[in-house]
Amino acid sequence: MRITDVEAFHLRGKVEELPDSSMEALLIRVSTDAGLVGWGESDGCRAVNRAIVQAPYSSIVVSGLRHLLIGEDPMDVTRLWKKMYAGSMYCGRDGAFINAMAGVDLALWDLKGKALGVPVYQLLGGGHRKEIPAYASVLFEDTPEANAALARRVVADGFKAMKLGWGNFGRTSVDDDLRTLEAIRNAIGYDIDLAIDVGFAWTPKQAMQRARAFEPYRLLWIEEPLLPDDLNGYKRLAHAVDTPIAAGEEEGSVGGFVRLMDAGVDFIQVDVCKCGITMAMQVAAIAEQRGLRCINHNFSNDFNTAASLHFLAAIPNAFILEYGYNPAELSRNLTLTTDLVKDGTARVPTSPGLGVEPNDETIAQHLMP
Repeated sequence: MRITDVEAFHLRGKVEELPDSSMEALLIRVSTDAGLVGWGESDGCRAVNRAIVQAPYSSIVVSGLRHLLIGEDPMDVTRLWKKMYAGSMYCGRDGAFINAMAGVDLALWDLKGKALGVPVYQLLGGGHRKEIPAYASVLFEDTPEANAALARRVVADGFKAMKLGWGNFGRTSVDDDLRTLEAIRNAIGYDIDLAIDVGFAWTPKQAMQRARAFEPYRLLWIEEPLLPDDLNGYKRLAHAVDTPIAAGEEEGSVGGFVRLMDAGVDFIQVDVCKCGITMAMQVAAIAEQRGLRCINHNFSNDFNTAASLHFLAAIPNAFILEYGYNPAELSRNLTLTTDLVKDGTARVPTSPGLGVEPNDETIAQHLMP
């Protein structure tokens, strides 16, 4: 079996109405001469990632991903990851190039699972779990009252954990933040896990001050309080506060994740649509050696959800799945599978490959020229 084509489908909704990752998608399709196809998804700047897939050959270290894979055996997933990395040495090595490789990597794992008739998690060594708790990931509303109402809706939908992020939270006064957290806890109590995503709004000193102020609200973690490259700040923060710190969703290299681990981050947050399952497994193994847990990042669609579930099922140091609670119409209708998460619990797909297939009508409706 040989690869005959690698295609990138850039889908885009009305981004100006809801500027988040669920408004776009870049689906990757790997086709073979045996008639089998694999599907993946690439997060990040989708237009740039599409160009990376389609770019022509320039030299042995500057090439688009499609050119590198035509004629290859799709079953050699790990070898092909290394070939893509080596073939983009002068223009890749991190960032958008790894994001594009991630989508291809997912498609290759999907294809291999279909060829062998097994779900991807079995290809990764087998499942440590068949289901996993999911937390509802959602953006902050504008007022404490609106956030309290949102939190009540999440709990009513069966979730035992949630994360609210971005918006104005962390960007005004500490008193405003405390009023918001007080309203949420009054609405849902303390039996529901609550995390916050600050979207790198703070300096290290501000992060220390606010993390200490938030301690009475028993946060599961504070996510990305600092800029991703502020490793010294993360080290200072991790040693100064008791609340766990989570980070990593921007990372596209094993070295980048290791640097966060060295800085003292408690939860290593891996987005398989940005770094690929092949790299994610390496990162999880290093985290396990250090006694750290891995959590996924997913604010896009059910391709990410399904791939994340296979990843989380295959590693021993996972404990919860991030699930986008209010996705845009594009993401809600992107796959034919709609039951990956129900009543706050995610079930690992058991059909061959990743276990999700794209909705052709959604592709036709949102495909960019």
